[in-house]
Order: sequence, then C-alpha cells, then structure tokens
Amino acid sequence: MYYPHFGLKEPPFKITPNTDFFFSGGNRGAVLDALVYAITNGEGIIKVVGEVGSGKTMLCRMLQTILPEKIESIYLANPSVAPEDVLHVIAFELQLKLPKNADRLKVMQALQTHLLARHQEGRQVVIFVEEAQGMPLATLEEIRLLSNLETKQDKLLQIVLFGQPELDTNLNQPHIRQLRERITHSFHLGPLQTKDIGEYLIFRLRAAGYYGPHLFTDEAIKKLSAAAQGLVRRVNILAEKSLLAAYAENVHQVSVKHVNAAIQDSEFGKSASAPSKVLLSQPILIGIVLIALLLALTTYLLRQNHQPHSEDSALIVNQSANTPNQIAPENNTNANQSANTASQMAPKQNLLESRLDATRTLLREGSPERITLQLMTSSDEVQVKEDLDALSRQLEVDKLYAYQKKQNGANLTVFLYGVFSQRTEAVSALQGLPNHIKNNRPQLRTIAGINKELEQSQ
Repeated sequence: MYYPHFGLKEPPFKITPNTDFFFSGGNRGAVLDALVYAITNGEGIIKVVGEVGSGKTMLCRMLQTILPEKIESIYLANPSVAPEDVLHVIAFELQLKLPKNADRLKVMQALQTHLLARHQEGRQVVIFVEEAQGMPLATLEEIRLLSNLETKQDKLLQIVLFGQPELDTNLNQPHIRQLRERITHSFHLGPLQTKDIGEYLIFRLRAAGYYGPHLFTDEAIKKLSAAAQGLVRRVNILAEKSLLAAYAENVHQVSVKHVNAAIQDSEFGKSASAPSKVLLSQPILIGIVLIALLLALTTYLLRQNHQPHSEDSALIVNQSANTPNQIAPENNTNANQSANTASQMAPKQNLLESRLDATRTLLREGSPERITLQLMTSSDEVQVKEDLDALSRQLEVDKLYAYQKKQNGANLTVFLYGVFSQRTEAVSALQGLPNHIKNNRPQLRTIAGINKELEQSQ
C-alpha cells in the first residue's frame, strides 16, 4: 500500500529469495563466483555456513539460475530425511523410474547408471542440501558415499552443503571425519557491515523501481544495522516496517524514529533500542495507516474528477523530463526542438519496435542463465521515446533491448543493455557505463528472471 508513496513498483524487502534482488556487496558476489568455480571445476564436497537469515538460500537460488546449462541441479530442502530414505529422495528428484520396493543396492545402481550417462553426455549433476546442520549424521554419511561415484578422471556427483554454524560442530565429531576430509571448499557468510547495509537498502529500493535519493538517513541506517546485527532477513523485516512507519506519518524519508518503531514491532532487536517517547504503538500505527489510506483514496478520486487541461498536461510532461530517473536528452534547452517532435516520432517508433522485436527473440531463444543489464524503466509514451533516443546516442543500438509489461495497472517499458554469459563480464560492462546512466542504479538481470517476471505480470 505504501509503494506509490515512495515511487516503488513492487515490494523491495520481501524475505522470499528473489534472484532479481541479489546483492553482490558484503562479499556475497565473491562467494557466488567462487561457488560457481568450485562446482564447475572442483571435486569433493563444498560447504557454505552462515547464521539464520544471512542469505544462504538466496545464494542457492542464484546458483540454480546462473550455473551453466550443462549442470543439472537438484535441491534437498528437508533436513529430517532418514538414512534409508535419502537415496530414494535423490532418485525421485532426478526423476528416475524405480520399482516401488527397490532396495538400497538397486537405487544406488540406478543412480550410478544415471550419473554415468550424464557424464558421457558432457553434463554434471550437483546436489544442494539446505539446512544441513539439522540432517542426521548418518544421512550426511549416506550422501557422502555418493561422492565415491567417479570415473578414472572425474567425480560423477558434486555436493554442496548449506548450513548454520552448528554444521561445523557436527562435522567436528570424530565418527564423521571421513565426510569432513572430503570437504574441499568451505565458505562463510559473515554479517553485513553498516556501510554494506546502506548500499543494500538503496540497491533493493532501486531494484523495486525507486529513483530518488536514499530514503534512509545515515542515523537510521546505523540504528537498523545495530538491531539487525548484519543479517539480511532482519534487515528486510526492519526496512519494510520502517517504510510503513514513514508512510503512516506521510513523510518521504525514514528517520531513526521510524526504525525504532520497526524494532519495537519485531521480536528481535528490541534490546538494541531503548524505549523512546516518539515510538508509535501498534494500535496507533494501524490507525494512522488507515487514515492515510482514506486520504490517499480521497485525493485520487478528486484528481479523477479534475483532470488537467491539455495545456496543463503538456506542462506536466515537460516538467517530468527533469525527474531523477530519466536521462536528459542533449541540447534540451533548444527552443526549436519541440517543432521537430512530430517528424521524429516515426523513426523513434521504428527504433523502439525493432528493439522490442530483438528482445522478444532474445527472451525466446536465449539461454536462461545469460545476464543482461537493466538500465532503467520508463512509463508514459513521451518518456519512453526520449529515454530510448538518449540511450541510442550513448550506447550501441544493437546492444539495446526493451520489453514492456503491466504493473499495478500501468504500462512500463524496461530498457536493457548487452547479453553476457558470465557474471564478471556483466559487472565489467556495468562499471563501464557512462556515469549519468549509472546514477539510475542499473542492475544485473538473468533471461530466466525476466521471463518469469513477464509470466507473472500477464
């Protein structure tokens, strides 16, 4: 409900992992790149440890999105699998057809046959085990035995364990040392620092469509960081509630007062904030939100009944050209430029149609793990043409892409740039963009993520 108030197109701080909102700061991007390398080139077992809410599931989702197509991944999310059942679960995830009463030996033979066939096809299989700290040690040992399946040169199966710090405690037990010795790569997700959290907040806001200055004051970021203790999930929860508190007061910046209100409404972090007279109790907060909603509805209805005249509309369009999320066309002050608008509409429209057609082909035929740069989002027709015109003068036209979608009843055009097979290439291209384009906070998107977004918007 507060999204239009802050110029957002979607919720910025949902705790459900969304790969389009992956934040590469705080060493997350480096860990992701190292995991991709370890899976595609390494042997043995890989371990990723981090506190609850540190971003392990997001890393797992990102891996499933960006790993090369030749790698087949399966995902085990239930840690309570018994040792005698885990092989059947893996076989089921691999869609192997087995007799109902197949014993352990037959399941193992079927798995080995499948893995050998995949190896001969030049493909690789990796198992992601979530919440590994809660898995019985006997079950972990059963999974470890699968790492023995190999050819003369290669392992047939790669295993990645994601777990909380208790996983290290479990692996330090003497009778599980064989599994511990097979771990060839170990990664730790530490808490985000205050600087990282400030960058994380504005990154998520930009990804959700916000283009203005930072919504959170420096003091608010410090307060939120202390309460969240650097954990991404807590940051999301507190940021969401802080925005709601700011919206309830009808202000456009989040202050310490709003963060304090969010902390008091959360089970964690209350000790990090001393009681304050300015805090909003929950009933008062709910009442303010309801009043704000009624005011917003009344304002909307009044505007619907008093639409501006054509002269006023033209003035509004001209003023909107100077908003922060728009790349200003060159020589915008030329008084004669408006006289050429009609003659320029046709070629600009043809350019837009050609880039839309190119993007449809890319989304239909491109590999899902390919990466592109989302430069900006435009709304009304005039802004779309002006933004495309400006982008085409600054970047290679054949590397520009665009797609259109509906969101909250509005027609939006999203501009993209380039197609990259490796994340490092995309990051390098992003860093090489002109500064005024980077001011719009461009972000990395995958072909799979864009296709999923378009499916959901239909």
